[in-house]
Formats: sequence, C-alpha cells, structure tokens
Amino acid sequence: MDKRKAAVEIIFAILIIIAVFALSDKISELQQFGYAGVFVISLLSAATIFFPAPGWAAVIAMGGVLNPYLVGIAAGVGSGIGEITGYMVGNGITELSDARLEGQKKMIRKYGSGIIFLLAFIPNPLFDVAGLAAGAMKMNVLKFIALCILGRTIRYILLAHLGMFIGPYVL
Repeated sequence: MDKRKAAVEIIFAILIIIAVFALSDKISELQQFGYAGVFVISLLSAATIFFPAPGWAAVIAMGGVLNPYLVGIAAGVGSGIGEITGYMVGNGITELSDARLEGQKKMIRKYGSGIIFLLAFIPNPLFDVAGLAAGAMKMNVLKFIALCILGRTIRYILLAHLGMFIGPYVL
C-alpha cells in the first residue's frame, strides 16, 4: 500500500474520532430527529475506536417511542457504517500492526466472516480490534460493512424492543 494513502486513511479516521468527541455534548440533541437522529448517533458512537460512546442508550430510549424494528434498522445501518474508522486504521497500519494483530487475524482466518458478524452482534470491546484486524487483512470493505450492519441491526432491534417494554416505566 502506498504510504501516503495509508497515512491519509489513518489521519481521516483520527479526525472522525476527534470530531465525535468534540461534538459529544450535541449528540443527545439528535434524538429529536427520530430515526435519522438514531442513525447519526449510532454512526458517531461506532466511529470511535477503543473509547465507547453510548449509542445503545439512544436506541433503547427511541425504542420506547418509535417503531423498534425501524429504530433497530436505522441504528444498525448507522453503527455498521461507523465501524469503517477501525477498518481504515487497520488498513492504513498494515505494516506496523502485523505482530500486534496476529491473534485477531488468526481468529478471522479460522472462523471467517461469522466472527465479524458475531462480534458486531455481541456488545464487547473486542470488536474494535477485530475491525483493525479486518482492515489489516484487507478483508473486502463492503463485506465487512455488511457483516457489521447485519450484526448491529439484530442487536439494536433487540435493544429497541427492550426500550419498548421498559419505556412506560422510565420515560
């Protein structure tokens, strides 16, 4: 990979992360925009690497007032697209990261696409590392995003339904 292209990918991902943190106090205001707000909140919260942002809280809250299936889909698509930052950093630091990401690369080689889907579905901090490894391995970016969207959509539909059930008690 061209070193300039790698540097641009890393810098772009870092700028996205900085923007998310700089605007973090404004993110909750996006809830007033319904499904589009949930999409943007989820996209921004997933765009951070190793610093979790609570996008799931908006999903639960909005599931209490909007259609939980549509909330889950909007959040899943936003979150899946937001995960591109980790992939881009991994893609940009391939040469630097081989030894550090070898364990995650082995896991992806062994379990294939299913592990990306599973890690996207299960709330856990390992997903950022898996995204870095997928980028470093040059996994097809569209396949990576599709797996992220699928896993996150299922997770967020379940969380939105939780909001539908607990909403009357907490809202």
